[in-house]
This record gives sequence, structure tokens and C-alpha cells, in this order.
Amino acid sequence: MELSFWEQSLPFEYPFTISNGRTKTHQNSIMVRLSLGNWDGFGEAPAIAYYNVTVEGMMEQLEKNRKLIEKFALIDPERFWHFLHHLFPNDPFLVCALDMAGWDLWGQMKKQPIHKLWGTEWHTAIDEFNTSLPPICDYTLGIDPIEKMVEKMEAHPWPIYKVKVGTAYDIEMIKALRQHTQQPIRVDANAGWTTEEALLKIPALASLGVELVEQPLAKDNWEGMEQLKNQATLPLFADESCVMEKDVAICANYFDGINIKLTKCSGLTPALRMIKEARTLNLKVMMGSMNESVIGSAAIAQFLPQLDYVDMDGPLLMTELNGVGLNYSFQSESGKIEPLKHYGLGVQYRTPFVK
Repeated sequence: MELSFWEQSLPFEYPFTISNGRTKTHQNSIMVRLSLGNWDGFGEAPAIAYYNVTVEGMMEQLEKNRKLIEKFALIDPERFWHFLHHLFPNDPFLVCALDMAGWDLWGQMKKQPIHKLWGTEWHTAIDEFNTSLPPICDYTLGIDPIEKMVEKMEAHPWPIYKVKVGTAYDIEMIKALRQHTQQPIRVDANAGWTTEEALLKIPALASLGVELVEQPLAKDNWEGMEQLKNQATLPLFADESCVMEKDVAICANYFDGINIKLTKCSGLTPALRMIKEARTLNLKVMMGSMNESVIGSAAIAQFLPQLDYVDMDGPLLMTELNGVGLNYSFQSESGKIEPLKHYGLGVQYRTPFVK
């Protein structure tokens, strides 16, 4: 295989802010390509300050280990992941980018979309043989003054919203948004509440028709989560508390569901195992975005037949795209992801272009 990689920076339409004042105007990522013969497999990993992940650090590791990666014989993507996991034991984001590219390449070699290699089908209609459809993608509203959040919502009509919370005006914010939409709203505190805040806010949010709460408390506040689990009137989903495979069983004691992030868990390969374990523990499964571009979002899309909820709106939040083939329906069923038509990830990489 031949390895190539480069940095990518895509601008957000609006500055993107989550709890504790974390704001960014661009999403910087590393893009990787694995080439073999006439095939190219692409992968992506965003730089995330919260996890001390930088593009520079990932590029340095790739250059240092280039020869080992290029010598690997890709005869099984799972075997490739195990190789990467041992090569980069402390770099799950980098492992994810390469694992993603490996699956993309493998799918093209086998002339199949990745989800079909896993034995799953992407249904587009309910009939006598199929009783469910893939989940609809939400649209995320980052924290802003209430007037600005209303403006963003009105500019982007959508069937489901995820709203970032963790402010002193969370309840007022949702009340204001509710005056402009009756669509489902999910909230994500990104570990920004105290136990006392959560105990007060969750019942109020429930009365406003909020669907679920994601990561209300700090990732290791298990005592507080036990209180919430016993008293909460809304489903609670783990994000920062559920990073790797080992976290799934722990979270089953405190949450109703988990939000799997491909980059945090180190790729598509372990994500498959996490979903399987979550099902045995009666946990609902969401797969979420770290503001990945078309490439990373297409990887999330491969899991749609296995998910209860999905948050893969990175391409919707940005003003530039880096690929074609990933389509969100803007018709009566807006938010629905249209089936991918190509092999592997199902999309084709392009130099970033304005939407």
C-alpha cells in the first residue's frame, strides 16, 4: 500500500460553541489515503483539543511509521485494525483514520459498500419484510445568545435538533426555541452540569418536550450519575463517559444509551463490537460526530442500519465540502440520509469546495 496524508481545515457556517466556553470557527483534521493499484481508500480524524489531539502530532506519527504501514498486506480490515492498535496504542484518532481508509479500500476491492460487508441492509421503505428505517440525522445548534440560536434554527428548518446546553440560561433557551418549532429537541450538556443543576433542569426540559439528555455530568461523576439515573425523567446518553470498548459495560449501570464516536473508540472495527455489546446490555445506540467532513460522516452512515439515533451533521454545519455522494434529503423527510451508491465508504473525495 502507498500512504499519503495532509491537513484539512473546513470553516463552520457559525462559530461552534459548547459548554465551558469551548468555541471554534474551523475544524482542522488529518486526511489519509491508502492506495493499492487502482483503488484509493480515504480516512479522516479531527483535531480535538479536549482530547489533546493535534494534526501535527498525528502527521508526525504517520511519517515515523510510514514504512511499517505501507508494508502491511491488507487481506482483512480487522487484522489491519489490530496491527494499527498495537502500532499506535495511545492514538485512537489516528488509528480511526487509518482503519476508516482500510475499510474504504477493502470495500472497493470487494466491490461492496462497507455496510454490506457487515451483512446489514439499508432499507428505504417499510414493508412486510422490514419494519424500521435508519434514523434521521439531527442538526446541531451550538451555544449562542438566545436570539442568535433562534436565528440559526429558523435559517435551517430540520426535523430533529440537537441543542448544546451548559449555560445559566438553558431553560430559557429551550423555551425560546420551542416557540419556533415543535420538532423533537435533544440536548447535550457536554459534561457541563453539576449534579444539582441536572436534577433541577432535567424535569424542566422534560416538560418542554425534550427527547433525551446527552452527557449531563463530568465523565467520571458516577455518584452523580447514579442519582440522575434514579430520578431522571428523560433518557440519559453517555458520550464523554463512553470512549472505549471497556466503557460500555460501566455505562450500562448509569445511562440508558451510549453515543459512540468513531475517533474516540479508534475506528469502525471496535465500534462494531461496542454496538454488539450495547445490545446485549439493553442500551440504546447513537453514533455521533466530531464535526467530521463528508469522508468521516460517510463512515458513520455505514452504521445507520444498526443505530437508534445518529448525529452526523458535520457537512451540514460547514460552508465547504470535501466529497460528493453523501446526500441529506431536504424534501418532506429532510434529515434522512440517502443510500450511498458507491463501493467502500460510498463517497468520492474532492478538494474542498464551497457548497
